[in-house]
Amino acid sequence: MTKSPHQRASTDDVRIETKAWIDGAAVPALSGRTFVTLNPATGEPLATIAACDQADVDRAVKAARRAFDDGAWSRCEPGERKEALLRLAALLREHGEELALLESLDSGKTIRDCRNEVANEVPHFFQWYAETIDKSFGRVAPTGPRAVSMIVQEPIGVVGLIVPWNFPLLMAAWKLAPALATGCSVVLKPAEQSSLTALRLGELAAQAGIPTGVLNVVPGLGEEAGQAIGRHGDIDMVSFTGSGEVGAYLLGYAAQTNMKPVGLELGGKSPFLVLEDAELTDDLVESAVMAAFWNGGQNCSANMRQIVHRRHYDAFAERIVERAKALVVGDPLDPATDIGAMITDEHRDRVAGFLRSGVDDGARILHGGTAIDDNPGFFLQPTVFDGLKPGMTIAREEIFGPVLGMMVVDSDEEALRIAVDTEYGLHASVFTRDINQALRFARALPVGTVSVNSFSEGSIATPFGGYRRSGSLTRDNGLEALAQYQQTKTIWIGLGTTA
Repeated sequence: MTKSPHQRASTDDVRIETKAWIDGAAVPALSGRTFVTLNPATGEPLATIAACDQADVDRAVKAARRAFDDGAWSRCEPGERKEALLRLAALLREHGEELALLESLDSGKTIRDCRNEVANEVPHFFQWYAETIDKSFGRVAPTGPRAVSMIVQEPIGVVGLIVPWNFPLLMAAWKLAPALATGCSVVLKPAEQSSLTALRLGELAAQAGIPTGVLNVVPGLGEEAGQAIGRHGDIDMVSFTGSGEVGAYLLGYAAQTNMKPVGLELGGKSPFLVLEDAELTDDLVESAVMAAFWNGGQNCSANMRQIVHRRHYDAFAERIVERAKALVVGDPLDPATDIGAMITDEHRDRVAGFLRSGVDDGARILHGGTAIDDNPGFFLQPTVFDGLKPGMTIAREEIFGPVLGMMVVDSDEEALRIAVDTEYGLHASVFTRDINQALRFARALPVGTVSVNSFSEGSIATPFGGYRRSGSLTRDNGLEALAQYQQTKTIWIGLGTTA
């Protein structure tokens, strides 16, 4: 039944799966251990989930390896793989409302965002990559008449996918869809704070006809299940989205074991630049606010660092504060809510620590700045800082919360110098009416995505990833995402002597 856009979402029909999905079945952890996941909006227990560890990862990898070697997925006709993923996309659409509600309960994200991301974008990802399967071609290299040389792409094998808690099912789809499209078998580890939609996905994949063992989901703590994936000698590659600290661990695990490739999409400290000739429109202000506060600022490409030419600064600051005050913080299941709950109490406290650091360093809070204590969940007001300076902690470290900091500059060149003065390189937004200036800045900014006159991460067709400490050479999304799940083989056929 279609929900009214103004009606609080009902959770009566939500189904919660708490067991791991391994080798085509929902199973408890071999140890019998569990962990509790909380509803961030209430602080109350939501479910008790199987706590997988090394033994469970071993079991999942064995199933994935058997499925890969059997060839029912890895070597099947391309059209068969395509049709199975299209069936999965259809099932995800059919269960879109259920999955959106489940994700909102589990993550504290607003139901409005979950309906867009989970019910719309996730099925689209599986459909898009399904359509690439029978449209991907190898190459024939130039040779003399005595040989034919073919260059082909083959699935890399068993892949470990480790995804974060801020976009639980969407990040899983970003990695799963291209990995499955190439013919790989998968061991997926969702974040322990938000495992529920991934566990439901395993069951839906089986219903779609994806062979047993091809998709396995192992919930658990990062230091147990995640580390086991990173260290496993029979996993052929790992793709990870999350913090730089954990990304470094995974690189170390690979070096210490089988030298598996590791694809990394890590954090950011992305700038939002308003240049001298920009026009201070409603769209610009809305982009600035969403760049910092979308998903409660729990977004790796959040543009919290907003660098504004002095010509616009006072008017920009006034309009930003006015818009921030209008944001509704509260019940994630209410479609009117703009910002839901922080993922955990500990994360809210971490973000609050950055707010104190900003004040201590001399920045001034124009709006917000405190936790919301009259609600049992983990809520934080959107906060706007004035007087940001390049050396401040809040201007250099990733906050991952609803914080917007404004910094005034006297020239576009000063804005560019400040923007590039960071160890990160994920995203940037540039506002200008001069196309030459827009392209010059886009070229000069050492980041994976530059958005001009908007805040956008692009689309499914455009690769997403970072420079510097924001990631590795691999990319999610676009046709480029397929590459990290494939290896290249040359087949050289000698034809002997010719007449």
